[in-house]
Amino acid sequence: MKFFKPSFFIGLKNYSKKQFVNDLIAGIIVAIIALPLSIALAIASGVGPAVGLYTAIVAGFVCSFLGGSSVQISGPTAAFATIVAGIVATKGIEGLAIATILAGIMLILMGVFKLGALIKFIPYTITTGFTSGIAVTILIGQLKDFFGLTFNHSPVETLEKLIEVVKCFGSINLWAVLVGLIALAILIFLPKLLPRVPPSLVAVIVCALVVGLFDLPVNTIGTLYPDISSAPPAFTFPKNLSLATITDLLPDAFTIAILAAVESLLSCVVADGMVGTRHNSNTELIAQGVGNIGSALFGGIPATGAIARTAANVKNGGRTPVSGMVHAIVLFAMLVILMPYAKLIPMPAIAAILFITAYNMSEWREFVGIIKAAPATDYLVLIATFLLTVIFDLVVAIVAGLVLALVLFMKKMSDETSIEGWKTVNDENDPEAIRFKSVPRNTMVYEITGPIFFGAADKLTRVISQSKNKVVIIRMRSVPVIDATGIHSFEALIKTCHKKGITLIMSHVNEKPMKFFHKAGIYEEIGEENFCDNIDDALARAAAIIEAK
Repeated sequence: MKFFKPSFFIGLKNYSKKQFVNDLIAGIIVAIIALPLSIALAIASGVGPAVGLYTAIVAGFVCSFLGGSSVQISGPTAAFATIVAGIVATKGIEGLAIATILAGIMLILMGVFKLGALIKFIPYTITTGFTSGIAVTILIGQLKDFFGLTFNHSPVETLEKLIEVVKCFGSINLWAVLVGLIALAILIFLPKLLPRVPPSLVAVIVCALVVGLFDLPVNTIGTLYPDISSAPPAFTFPKNLSLATITDLLPDAFTIAILAAVESLLSCVVADGMVGTRHNSNTELIAQGVGNIGSALFGGIPATGAIARTAANVKNGGRTPVSGMVHAIVLFAMLVILMPYAKLIPMPAIAAILFITAYNMSEWREFVGIIKAAPATDYLVLIATFLLTVIFDLVVAIVAGLVLALVLFMKKMSDETSIEGWKTVNDENDPEAIRFKSVPRNTMVYEITGPIFFGAADKLTRVISQSKNKVVIIRMRSVPVIDATGIHSFEALIKTCHKKGITLIMSHVNEKPMKFFHKAGIYEEIGEENFCDNIDDALARAAAIIEAK
């Protein structure tokens, strides 16, 4: 399989003891960073704290072992938090497992059919819009724990959560706010003072000590999850697997697969820029698919490439997939040894970590930059995707964003395609301009600029049908492509010319349009003698026809 080339096996050829030491150190540091973050993301996803570690261990190891990137670190990410929480709330843990397995199969198929390169066709405005929208939903979802609120209901949708926060704000716990602010201060200022020290780990340790020593009335992980387990991930196959269940979960699986593919490959691109390598996108998709299936079968949630953890891996010397595999092994050891102590972590500290995570992934600078500098059509797509992500969900946002982007793109391309008579063309820099040519009487020359596709094809019929000349020359030197609707418009145009006794001459038809003219029989209908290589030959042919008439 030429399309499946894991970086792990490629890197073994020149692997050294020195590189192993570097990978070992990087893997340990990334594991320390991933420990509190995996727990926080699991809680934000509506599952138990240990589930986040199961995901980081299983998916992290598998994706590094089979992946197409040398330095990618995979695991639970903030992008999945709201999606997973919604699936768990409506379909349950088993529904999430089935959806994740289906998503894994989709990812494998994407890699097998070499669709990795197609991800680049998702517009930047859409990825920025839904990423910013996800950041907002994460932030809103953590307001309850940060302020120590007591909800009257258990809302699922983002706007419902925000409304509940407003209604229940009177139940604010100032001790919880204080702990949350301490965590935020550590997360913001510690990286500036001690760049190599993991701020999230320090934040949870300090806040746990503050709450424990002063016996503060603040919710901890142990309060919400008293039965927290340090048991290693165990194999569990979904029991209620049926065709009806699969059909019901396909939209959720599609969302997980698309988001996993987009985020993983974007992370790979970022990593390539940091280490000067080039990832194999199809291999990475297959690895992400296998990793997600493995995660679901061992009690985890969806996983994808994590840009922040990948960057930490690179900065600390990781250069091969071994560092990602070490990260997973170290997390396994931490799960078995340290998980009981996770009960002491205060919920406001978890909320603070997720606030910072949301801020880092929000891409607000890019968001503002698009609003300021991009065309109106681009920021319309951006805002629509952002709002739909917050108000509804990612599926609606991506589908609507893509449809809107395509429609606006077609409108833009249609506007770029012009059909003008030479009498209206005024190009001083064109040596082929009308003033340098002698156009025979009763002859009209039309210049088509741009692709002839279904968004612009009607211009062709509309313009030519108004002609009262005996000969019409259509110059196509600036037409790169033509689609089925354009071909149909030419067929209608030929009929109109026949009815009106107009001879149609084609000048400078490029290779791709000519290919379709042959396939559709248009070349034969117009006649070989009426296809000219250049405008001079076309004008000479028109003069001969006029003389003959």
